[in-house]
Amino acid sequence: MADTINKVCVIGAGVMGAGIAAQVANAGVPVLLLDIVPKDGADRDAIAKGAVAKMLKTEPAPFMSPAAAKLVETGNIEDHLDKVAECDWIVEAVVERLDIKQALYARLEELKRPGTAVSSNTSTIPLGHLVEGRSEQFKNDFLITHFFNPPRYMRLIEIVTSEHTDAGVAAKVEQFVDHRMGKRIVRAKDTPGFIANRIGTYWLAVAINAAMDQGLTVEEADQIGGRPMGVPKTGIFGLIDLVGIDLMPLLAKSLSSTLPEGDAYFDTIRPLPLVDKMIAEGFTGRKGKGGFYRLDKKPDGTKAKQSLDLQTGEYRAEKKPERLPGRAEKDLAALVATPGKVGDYAWAILGPVLSYAAGLVGEAADDVVAIDGAMKLGYNWKFGPFELIDRMGPGKLAERLRAEGKPVPALLETAGDRPFYRVVDGKRQYLTLGGDYADVVRAEGVLLLEDIKLRSEPLLKNGSASAWDVGDGVVAFEFTGKMNALDEQVLSLLQKTIALVKSQYKALVIYNEGSNFSAGANLGLAMFAVNIAAWGEVDKLVVAGQQAYKALKYAPFPVVAAPAGMALGGGCEILLHADAIQAHAESYIGLVETGVGLVPGWGGNGELIDRLAKSPKMPKGPMPAAMKAFETISTAQVSRSAALAKDLGYLRKDDGITMNRDRLLADAKQKALSLVEGYQPPEKPVFRLPGAAGRVAFNGAVADFAKKGVATPYDVVVAGRLANIVTGGEADIIDEVSEDQLLKLERAAFMESVKDARTQARVEHMLETGKPLRN
Repeated sequence: MADTINKVCVIGAGVMGAGIAAQVANAGVPVLLLDIVPKDGADRDAIAKGAVAKMLKTEPAPFMSPAAAKLVETGNIEDHLDKVAECDWIVEAVVERLDIKQALYARLEELKRPGTAVSSNTSTIPLGHLVEGRSEQFKNDFLITHFFNPPRYMRLIEIVTSEHTDAGVAAKVEQFVDHRMGKRIVRAKDTPGFIANRIGTYWLAVAINAAMDQGLTVEEADQIGGRPMGVPKTGIFGLIDLVGIDLMPLLAKSLSSTLPEGDAYFDTIRPLPLVDKMIAEGFTGRKGKGGFYRLDKKPDGTKAKQSLDLQTGEYRAEKKPERLPGRAEKDLAALVATPGKVGDYAWAILGPVLSYAAGLVGEAADDVVAIDGAMKLGYNWKFGPFELIDRMGPGKLAERLRAEGKPVPALLETAGDRPFYRVVDGKRQYLTLGGDYADVVRAEGVLLLEDIKLRSEPLLKNGSASAWDVGDGVVAFEFTGKMNALDEQVLSLLQKTIALVKSQYKALVIYNEGSNFSAGANLGLAMFAVNIAAWGEVDKLVVAGQQAYKALKYAPFPVVAAPAGMALGGGCEILLHADAIQAHAESYIGLVETGVGLVPGWGGNGELIDRLAKSPKMPKGPMPAAMKAFETISTAQVSRSAALAKDLGYLRKDDGITMNRDRLLADAKQKALSLVEGYQPPEKPVFRLPGAAGRVAFNGAVADFAKKGVATPYDVVVAGRLANIVTGGEADIIDEVSEDQLLKLERAAFMESVKDARTQARVEHMLETGKPLRN
């Protein structure tokens, strides 16, 4: 049996199957996507072809680049099922009907090679039922791989095996979904709904019922049951709108048909006439006419958010509830102890849901770590159920359950007053079913800063950044401020870190484990200086950034930047000054300063031009690279993936892309170490730029956009300042422009922009609303 997967077949081109196929293609692996032959129409492959075409237009995009779509081969199960013999893994993602799945497996059994893995994406049907009547070989090759929607963006995969599943087959699939598809594996047991959907469906049902029983508004329910519990900002009802209200009865029917008698889920099932009416009338959430929330378009074209009144079933204007009292927003114990509807509703959710989760250890999963991981990755909870119990206090939870005459799960009794997680000798441990503690074990090859922090102190630290020894002579520099924004403290500590690495270490990695690498410079602090006309302080910040980034670029050791999420403005510029980039696949990189009326001020203009000029795809001469840089920066283009960042020039051809976020630091560290031997800092670039003639052309193009109404009057002004930089200012087309000359032009343009009232209006609008001002 081959131990690698070189081609995959996905059968079922619905939303999930097509999304799984797209993620395989994103991994750079050919994939065969099959579906049934349509009842009418001449094209027998129309369903699979249509799925690919639709995904190329879908937002958020299932494909990381248009090139990935070319790796998807389409077909149908009547004419092309024999092609599964070419594949190393077959993923079944057809309708959730046992008879249809079993009929398909009978055909696959005759066509596939022994040792080719077959998995089902089912979320409800037990594995044992799926393989009934199949051969031993088929059972050996079979497992469940339950992806979450959308497969590109949701990091969880629940994997279920049986006593028949060959360990080598399972390992081959696990290796692929981890390293190539970027998923974190949670091993679940063969029970209904597995882990995440079983707890998640119960949680949503409990929360909806309690809100209706207690007479809460949807806004109140989402406030209490949202952020204080670490639930995504959508809250309860907003999340149901997102996933689709019509899925609720389907999940209820599916789970209730397979769950064991006496399961607490059955207590949540009740008639919901309001929900039935919404589905019947097409109010199925964001994909329909609206849901528990909707946007109402006014005659003047503006939109206002409306909320559904749970008592009357009518829409009304959204009403923001009063702020939660005292410490209830951040302290879970205080939240459930708050008198009145806040505490009552919080307890009505947490009491049953946390008890339910505690009762599933041993049944749905082997340990609390798996359950917490499934809920955090599958439902975007900030804390898993057992982390929530620790925040509330296991003893307090058990005591309140007892006082109300409710059963206390055995694991909660075992815990007593002990936490489910603790740190001993720098290692995170969890409480086992037997009452002992065991180390939380990471997958092989995973290196996380959060683990390093448990066993060591930072080498350097201030209020906005820190530096850590990550082993083998490599230092990791992380931003730690809000949104990982960059300020003078970051720049100061970066200079100190460069000196430290120079004297005692081998290499530096710029990395953090925030949701976003960096949103760029701290605009709030900049505006404070602007409001008091402290121009010297703003200029000092620009100079400090240019100097720190130059020191990074020319340091006598390799620097690797490892972004994930947004790397915008100054966050993008630091990437451009690194020797190499190891980016997470979901990196959204861009120089976005023009959106707030500024220009890149920390060397980003020259660095992007230099990268573009050195790209083998770029035509030679002064004009092409400068023109491409101008177009990219003036329109504030942000890559929608690391793959697309290569097309924009933010990443070089040989920069690395890591699919699994958990493996990013290890990959970046390895890349840095690979550059150590014989390392020499880069030579200073010399630019040949298009001069005045180029500037006329660039400004003319912007003027055309303005005539068409695409560019605003101030866009034209800002683009003019940018054009002056990228064409070399007063330099002629035959002149050489040094890096320092370009930085001087950049600094002057930045200061001119920041003093402009129109820029100040844009920045203030962005800080207040999070949206650009089109002035």
